[in-house]
Amino acid sequence: MISIVGFPRIGQNRELKKWVEGYLDKKLSKDELIKNSRVLKETHWKIQKKYGIDLIPSNDFSFYDTFLDHAMLINAIPDEYKNLGKDELDTYFALAKGYQDEKYDLKALPMKKWFFTNYHYIVPEITDRTSFKLSTTKPFNEFSEALSIGIKTKPVIIGPLTFLMLSKKSGIDIYDKNFWEKLLTVYIEIIETFESIGVEFVQIDEPVLVTDLQKNDIELFLSFYRNLLCHKGYLKIVLQTYFGDVRDIYEKLISLDFDAIGLDFVDGKYNLGLIKKFGYPKDKFIIAGVVNGRNVFKNNYKESLEILDTLSTFVEKKNIVISTSCSLLFVPYSLKFETQLDDSQKKYLAFAEEKLMELSELNTLFYQHEYTKNSLYIQNIHFFEELSTKKFSDINTVVNNLTDDDFERKPSFEERIKVQKEVFDLPNLPTTTIGSFPQTKDVRQVRSKFKNKEITFEEYDTFLKAKIERVIKLQEEIGLDVLVHGEYERNDMVEFFGENLEGFIITKNGWVQSYGTRCVKPPIIFSDIKRKRPITVEYIKYAQSLTKKPVKGILTGPVTILNWSFVREDISLKNVALQLALAMREEVLDLEKAGVKVIQIDEPALIEKLPLKRCYHQEYLSWAIRAFKLTCSKVKPQTQIHTHMCYSNFDDILDEIAKMDVDVITFEAAKSDFTLLDSIKKSALKAEVGPGVFDVHSPRIVSKEEMERLILIMIEKIGVSRLWINPDCGLKTRKEDEVIPTLQNMVLATWEVRNKKLENNIKR
Repeated sequence: MISIVGFPRIGQNRELKKWVEGYLDKKLSKDELIKNSRVLKETHWKIQKKYGIDLIPSNDFSFYDTFLDHAMLINAIPDEYKNLGKDELDTYFALAKGYQDEKYDLKALPMKKWFFTNYHYIVPEITDRTSFKLSTTKPFNEFSEALSIGIKTKPVIIGPLTFLMLSKKSGIDIYDKNFWEKLLTVYIEIIETFESIGVEFVQIDEPVLVTDLQKNDIELFLSFYRNLLCHKGYLKIVLQTYFGDVRDIYEKLISLDFDAIGLDFVDGKYNLGLIKKFGYPKDKFIIAGVVNGRNVFKNNYKESLEILDTLSTFVEKKNIVISTSCSLLFVPYSLKFETQLDDSQKKYLAFAEEKLMELSELNTLFYQHEYTKNSLYIQNIHFFEELSTKKFSDINTVVNNLTDDDFERKPSFEERIKVQKEVFDLPNLPTTTIGSFPQTKDVRQVRSKFKNKEITFEEYDTFLKAKIERVIKLQEEIGLDVLVHGEYERNDMVEFFGENLEGFIITKNGWVQSYGTRCVKPPIIFSDIKRKRPITVEYIKYAQSLTKKPVKGILTGPVTILNWSFVREDISLKNVALQLALAMREEVLDLEKAGVKVIQIDEPALIEKLPLKRCYHQEYLSWAIRAFKLTCSKVKPQTQIHTHMCYSNFDDILDEIAKMDVDVITFEAAKSDFTLLDSIKKSALKAEVGPGVFDVHSPRIVSKEEMERLILIMIEKIGVSRLWINPDCGLKTRKEDEVIPTLQNMVLATWEVRNKKLENNIKR
């Protein structure tokens, strides 16, 4: 049998993004949105059936986020959103995007990274007021939709332990039996409903099982499922894990009455050792995740079949289900649409649709007695032999000759900050933005025309400089202290640099969902990375020429470029990171030579590849932090280095982040009630900090009073002298009529607090 964990939902041309945004902008009706989405789901199910997928998932589709879908399903949503009096769909979008009218002003729920991917999930809050109950019919409806076109799917739902551990908790103890039994009642109703409508397999996702589990986590998991599985009837329950191995719970996991267990053999290579050591029940299916759901390079059939052959010594072949390692949500839709990609590189790649073909071919080979003689196998072997000759080499010599001095910035932070305060003479609570300003329709249109050679570079350049002039003037009028040039020349913070560095493959339609309606097009790292020419210098230099206030040079850091790109699996991530760092160091030093005194090197994805097991953290962080330091270790003391990080849990590694030795660091903290600031206060971090006073992903106009309250909280937690005031992320995805008044209110709130500070003699 063949299975996949999940399939991309945005469509081959990002149709879902356009429909949802059309609905939110009141340009598309609710009926049209639902009708269009149903056609899209049916298309995806039919594609999977065409490639022979036996266990085709449903309920992996979402208008915004499946974690939010699950919160809606079990009624884990705050009362204030229910009180809006909206229908189910509009309540859903209020939770995702926030809601504001003359009566209500509700923030969007927080977002966090989904484990170590660049996907962001909506974080529900569970409180003592949460009343679990079955509240929507989405998973049952989607099963019925598929059944109506002759496809019996495998519905997918979030598992209870993953849901509870990844949600925000307030005033409750998830390990209290009196609490979790209320949730158990809902899960029992869910699986009984599935059985009643004819479902054969249900997939329950528990990726949290690959993290470091405590004793009470394991006890909760075992107690919950022992009770739940008693009610499954004829239903077959698939317990699906991904992103790592299940070493903390494996022996207990295989003892439970699951009909199948999904294990990841790509990121969870240790899983095979667990099976060798402890065996596997012969009466259970094993869902063998051997095709990488997080990368775009072809599957190595030799390696995958060796794993499957090993499994067949423990489990009958008929009980081995060949699968993806995780959902295909994290890769682009299909190579069929990459008509401009070089065939000499394209032949090494496999997007979501091509991975379905790989699963089908692996299934064919697995059941052949001498598969090594099959042309499919021989051709695949040839691909990898050919790829192995394309080794990274040129820059590795430079990387190998780096010394400790290349990674150290001098003088010390304390000495630098004194110099910088004299150079910049900024007020207390300096105000700035993170980098990008709204990418308005005219920007996208002109960029597209230039890309399609409909206008000259001179025309494009004139347009961009006019936008820069406008945004510099706008920031001065608003009253910001440190300005930015708006990033109008950049399509994406990683793709832009990939286009301007050697060693990258840039796709035309390789879109991947990052969150909600936000899609990115990750570049592909294929060979040695070199800087072709200065990338950002001219436009930032031009922006600086228009004002006496400092303008930040904005760059993407080497680790984020690495982590938000697809990287060949046969090369060292550490060496790639250092190659990127050397390229970006050239850009940093050129900016400094051009007179740019503030340089922000963004690392929002610093911990994205941080292993989920703590025992491997230091190995990763040691080279990731050094790669960042390499980019800026040679700048002058008076050059102020900033970095930005967002939507991840940094509390546990702040002492490591301190080793980055930056002068200013901006975090996303507003949506997490500034709990990060408590950790900063206790950590070794010396840098000045900008926690972010408003959420850029919510289309609210944030009031002066709200931000003033937040600024006072920040001062109370970390003091005035090291505090910056800024949004929590870039403004690219927002509209100007939301952003401009909010920035005006941010500056007014800051001025108000500065005056109050002076009047009340708040201690610095």
